[in-house]
Amino acid sequence: MDGAPKRSVERLLDGLPQALRSLSDPPAAPGWNHAQMADLLGEAPRRPAAVLIGVREGVQPRLVLTVRTAHLQSHAGQVAFPGGRQDPEDVNAIDTALRESEEEIGLERALVQPLGFLDCFETISGYCVTPVVARINERAVLYPTPAEVAEVFEVPFAFFLEPANLKRYVMDYRGHRRPMVEFVHGGHRIWGATAAMLLNLLERMEDA
Repeated sequence: MDGAPKRSVERLLDGLPQALRSLSDPPAAPGWNHAQMADLLGEAPRRPAAVLIGVREGVQPRLVLTVRTAHLQSHAGQVAFPGGRQDPEDVNAIDTALRESEEEIGLERALVQPLGFLDCFETISGYCVTPVVARINERAVLYPTPAEVAEVFEVPFAFFLEPANLKRYVMDYRGHRRPMVEFVHGGHRIWGATAAMLLNLLERMEDA
């Protein structure tokens, strides 16, 4: 993104569905970053998971994010979208994302409007994640479930549209050099899979 979008955030969000895979066309494995993950993890099947990239409606639309609790086995203390692994009872990725969001941050399903999907993304922890993009009603009351989430916070969507707020760098991991991106807002470092999926969304919005 080589310049701040001239359209208002509200207009961008109104056109958000055009930047996404349709609800009738859910993505399938492998993830768009499969080649990179194959170098690190090999070709073993990835476990299915889903996250909710939720934008809360309002005068200033905001992206809903969480901080994972420090005692979790993977990605402890990191910023993440609400979500998790697919359960056998889940009908589809939307069902997984909504169930996990309700469990983690108390988000009522009735207050969520799924808009579409991003392509699947593979994580270093061995998951193939389906990102579900949705609008969240501004009346939704969100609160962390302490067993999984230490904090729920929101970032104005306009923050992510400003190119100066995106940082690119390279990280050495298991003998491989990996290109990375991150955002920092209000003391929260948004990086790793969360930042990569968010950047994918922003790039799709620019191209739509």
